Amino acid sequence: MYNLHTFLVCLDICVFCVILFSRRSCGADYRYEACEPRNCGHGPNISFPFYIPGLQESFCGYPGFVLNCSQQGFPVLQLPENEYVVEGISYQTRTLRVYDAAVLSSNGTGCLPGIRNTTLPTALFNFSGNVTRLHLFSNCTNSLSENLWRHRVGCDGKGGDSWDLAIYDKDENFANTALKNCERNVVAPVEDDGNIGPGNVGEVLRRGFVLNWTASDCSECERSGGRCGFNATTYHFRCWCPGRAHGRRCRPEKRHQSVLILATAISGGGAVLLLCLLISFVLWHCKKKIKKIYFLSRNTTSDPSSKSDIETGRSYFGIPIFSYTELEVATGNFDASKELGDGGFGAVYHGKLQDGREVAVKRLYEHNYRRVEQFMNEIKILTCLRHKNLVSLYGCTSRRSKELLLVYEYIPNGTVADHLHGEKAQKAPLSWPVRMSIAIETASALAYLHKSDIIHRDVKTDNILLDNNFCVKVADFGLSRLCPNNVTHVSTAPQGTPGYVDPEYHQCYQLTDKSDVYSFGVVLVELLSSMPAVDISRSRDEINLANLAVNRIQKHAFDELLDPLLGCDCDAEVKRMSTSVAELAFRCLQLEKDMRPSMVRF
Repeated sequence: MYNLHTFLVCLDICVFCVILFSRRSCGADYRYEACEPRNCGHGPNISFPFYIPGLQESFCGYPGFVLNCSQQGFPVLQLPENEYVVEGISYQTRTLRVYDAAVLSSNGTGCLPGIRNTTLPTALFNFSGNVTRLHLFSNCTNSLSENLWRHRVGCDGKGGDSWDLAIYDKDENFANTALKNCERNVVAPVEDDGNIGPGNVGEVLRRGFVLNWTASDCSECERSGGRCGFNATTYHFRCWCPGRAHGRRCRPEKRHQSVLILATAISGGGAVLLLCLLISFVLWHCKKKIKKIYFLSRNTTSDPSSKSDIETGRSYFGIPIFSYTELEVATGNFDASKELGDGGFGAVYHGKLQDGREVAVKRLYEHNYRRVEQFMNEIKILTCLRHKNLVSLYGCTSRRSKELLLVYEYIPNGTVADHLHGEKAQKAPLSWPVRMSIAIETASALAYLHKSDIIHRDVKTDNILLDNNFCVKVADFGLSRLCPNNVTHVSTAPQGTPGYVDPEYHQCYQLTDKSDVYSFGVVLVELLSSMPAVDISRSRDEINLANLAVNRIQKHAFDELLDPLLGCDCDAEVKRMSTSVAELAFRCLQLEKDMRPSMVRF
């Protein structure tokens, strides 16, 4: 009766989803509509990789490719030192023709504009091959040679700028001489068409020059009927299509869209129906599982009339069994002052056994229905592993104990997170050699796990412990999974810690060893930056440290990522190594798992 009722409810949901799915298939994606080409009134139409704030959304363009509309109705490109009017854009050749916006202010006066040096963000733009440099000099002495007087220009520019000389790159000797006789020198890029000289400097500046841009190619998306855009969360190019977003192009072409709508609705409905059947099975399975766990939980209460596991000489997977009373005494009745940490399944306490050994005791939450499964999973994993960089399991309590407790070796120096951005960070920041050692030893531990067909599944700096010599001990295997070497992945609902979870695992529910590689990439970035994996005080697109890191690395802005305390500015070797680690982290953080390296090859 229970299964029939569940199935009927799911069937109703299916019908609703099919109707909803078919309706959604008929509507245009809002991002497709939002990214329609626009203009400022004059000049070219603006589309990817550029966008106009206020007229287009930021997801319509590439970061750093913002164009603003001037009061005169022209698109303007803002560079670090100057503003440039965009006169034309060739999306086929990925070039744009620009001229200094200051030229507009002097238009018709016969004066040269008051311009400044040009600084290009080379990660985004570079000059085309026929661009040369025009040197403008001011505040020159009266004792100029006759050769320099030939390069003299006349009028005072707007704002008090007065250019005395204008010399092109081809007259390099004159430019060097002028530097000795003039106080101010500004270099302006101009197009070299073979017909430039002192008499037409204003015209040459107005003609402008051509820039090449560096961004994802949009042509394939546009040919398929889409509009290009950018996902700031994943930092990847997207193709916004009339129906939905795609990776590189819309599929199929427009002539097939009516067929697509029907096929999508039918296949979507079928998929939902299968999902409902799966939900029914899962609910039945969970109900059965909960009964089993409830039965086990009932048995965790001490029963004076039954013999304990200790009395009968039993053990779990060959590890010792501790009594609840012994561990209660060791932790001072689980004194709050001895709590070392608190996780999703339980709290960890510092304790001291009667034989003098210091231990860490994990106390699983009593009312968490998954505690038995996690308890057994961690025991199974740790009893078959031996590695110097993995925490050791000393034992556990009996399943008949008052509470389920796990006993580990005590690691006294806190976690890597404590030392990077926690309480210990202010006292003595980690040096670069120590950070490198942490990265290497963590990689060694994960490589050992992967060779043993085990995926840790919760790699993070809170789970990397340090002893007094700053040697690594990777801990917390409650979420770990065995992945036999004859399968490519394990299908499982996403679990883990926000900021560290593999996006592909989160999307596809397929857990692989490359999921640990992604998390390790986040750890590497933490070691480089001393920033936490998630920080809501950062800008929206950079709340996740992984997004922030990919952003900076793609722009070659390593200095903005590195912790200033590392001393990269004064130590060339540290800078070289940190750059290499950043590049490795970038590879680990690739969205597609096949693009990430393997831990065993580090």
